[in-house]
Amino acid sequence: MKIAVVGTGYVGLVTGTCFSEIGIQVKCVDIDEEKVKKLQNGTIPIYEPGLDLLFERNIREKRLAFTTSLAEGINDADVIFLALPTPPNEDGSADLKYVLKVAEDIGTLLKRYTIIVDKSTVPVGTAELVKEKISNKTSIEFDVASNPEFLREGVAVEDFMKPDRVVIGANTDKAKKILGDLYAPLVRQGNPIIFMDIRSAELTKYAANAFLATKITFMNEIANLCELLGADVDMVRRGIGTDNRIGKRFLFAGIGYGGSCFPKDVQALAKSSKEVKYNFRILNAVMEINNQQKIKLIDKIKAYFNHDLKGKTIAIWGLSFKPYTDDIREAPAIDNIYKLLDAGVNIQAYDPEAMNNVRLILGDKIKLVNEEYDALHNADALMIFTEWPVFRTPDFSIMKSKMKNNIIFDGRNLYDPDTMKENGFSYISIGRKEVYV
Repeated sequence: MKIAVVGTGYVGLVTGTCFSEIGIQVKCVDIDEEKVKKLQNGTIPIYEPGLDLLFERNIREKRLAFTTSLAEGINDADVIFLALPTPPNEDGSADLKYVLKVAEDIGTLLKRYTIIVDKSTVPVGTAELVKEKISNKTSIEFDVASNPEFLREGVAVEDFMKPDRVVIGANTDKAKKILGDLYAPLVRQGNPIIFMDIRSAELTKYAANAFLATKITFMNEIANLCELLGADVDMVRRGIGTDNRIGKRFLFAGIGYGGSCFPKDVQALAKSSKEVKYNFRILNAVMEINNQQKIKLIDKIKAYFNHDLKGKTIAIWGLSFKPYTDDIREAPAIDNIYKLLDAGVNIQAYDPEAMNNVRLILGDKIKLVNEEYDALHNADALMIFTEWPVFRTPDFSIMKSKMKNNIIFDGRNLYDPDTMKENGFSYISIGRKEVYV
């Protein structure tokens, strides 16, 4: 079988590379000539653990190729995956212009039966629009299907190669058979391929992300209540997480969710609900609470310094929205940095992977350093925004020797409050007692 993947962003590159790893001939298409040239020369534009090894092997074995020509890319493809951007419009709806433009172009190029698969996260009804665009340009038989991705940045390769489930929305037995055969090598341990109608598949991705975003937000609300009642959110988390109806994942309190999926997908689902005149009150509350939660530490640090941050030097550990990625889209760190800059703060920041992306948007507005302890030099306080493993077991004696004030504002609850007090640090986190020295 041969496939094409249109779009070499995060989803497209992982999808194409992982399919090539199971022996599929893959051609990836992108209009960005510079990016394609780099990919052809063996350079990956994103950071994703384990992807580089698969990428290099399949380039070498000539199972994975890249082109800027859509005609060349889809020429002999049995299946075409559309992994194109669907950024939010100002009203929160998904912008489908890239998906629909490529669909129209595909219609002029089809030569034989092909399955066109929406891999991008798209609103319910998008497959029908894609089908219409293609049908207007060709009389050749084709099918459109929906195959939403459930990749977590940082473990995307494992998620793709060993999926919990594969969701396929298809309306013909022919499309179901071909796509089922394509995914069969990835579910040999018995995890299901779930076939459903296309509209249900399109909604499934939004529903999954909206539920997880709601779960995170609920736990952050509990954390805020813990602070008022004198309870410890970590204890509450353990108490409810062992209930198998709830589960342990996505129960960690902190400064909210970010990234490329949850914010965009929650907005898009709320917008879709509004279009059919349904008031999705839970989602509206989730978005409002998350926006407040992302900058919760700002109020805490202002209170600590008597609402006078001007001229203070603040160290920051963590810039990406989560560990094991360089993605800063909707990252809480960025929201906080803008608030701190507005307050006249000098910022010294470190992140293992995301600093180049931050440099592109902030330039020299903040100081980016090459090592985590360098960020602490003469710092009035440390703020932690991303739970990278390297931050979990630091040398506290080195930290104290470099910082002006031994105070940490931890947005990811990395440390035990009593341990921090024993080490001579004032420590303010989320949903737990504050300790001062």
